[in-house]
Amino acid sequence: MKAISLLILRVSTGLLLTVWALVRLGAPEMGAHVSDKYYGGLGNAAMIQTIWGIALLVIGVLCILGLWRKYSYAAQAVVLVTGALAIWKYLLDPLGLYLLIRETSQILFFPSLGMAAATLVLLAFRDEDTLSVDAKWLAR
Repeated sequence: MKAISLLILRVSTGLLLTVWALVRLGAPEMGAHVSDKYYGGLGNAAMIQTIWGIALLVIGVLCILGLWRKYSYAAQAVVLVTGALAIWKYLLDPLGLYLLIRETSQILFFPSLGMAAATLVLLAFRDEDTLSVDAKWLAR
């Protein structure tokens, strides 16, 4: 059951990065808007969005497959934990009760906390992720 749970975490967190990668590659203006609104404009240029989209796609696919887990899980953790930290107000006050106002609150960001935690679980239990491509190669 643990291996299946880790597989589900690996695929779901990797898919999140893959979906965001496709958004950045297909509609860089959307990624730039997110960058402007939540990250102070850091990386909002179209070229940076394209490079970031490619990086997210590579990391996401590697995580989904469970390839080079030592590095791909760490890269995914950096992306998801940094992303969660950048929206900390939305995580601490998803309903706009004390840090934000109702008009600026965004409850849809709250799952970012779970995704950040999920990627840390993957890192902590990497050796028990036996349904990954890496684990299958090592078993040979």
